[in-house]
Amino acid sequence: MNIDITKMSSKGQVVIPSEMRKDIKEGEKLVIIQSEDKLIIKKASAMDKQLKEDIEFARRTEEAWKAYDRGEFISMPADKFLKELEKC
Repeated sequence: MNIDITKMSSKGQVVIPSEMRKDIKEGEKLVIIQSEDKLIIKKASAMDKQLKEDIEFARRTEEAWKAYDRGEFISMPADKFLKELEKC
């Protein structure tokens, strides 16, 4: 997973950092999904193939953020977390 910081211009334009746009061509359409204060950006060409998975991912992400806001997350050491992740 890559994480970077960008900003929006006065005209509403947002720059996608160069390392994150390697597979995006000029003029390519992007789909933006908003859920409260979160945005998910996907290539429109990929949406046809993965629309169901993307919607499910957005739903699960929203549920996770709501659980986090309610204080329902559990804190644990990284090694224990990785062991739990292997069970999934």
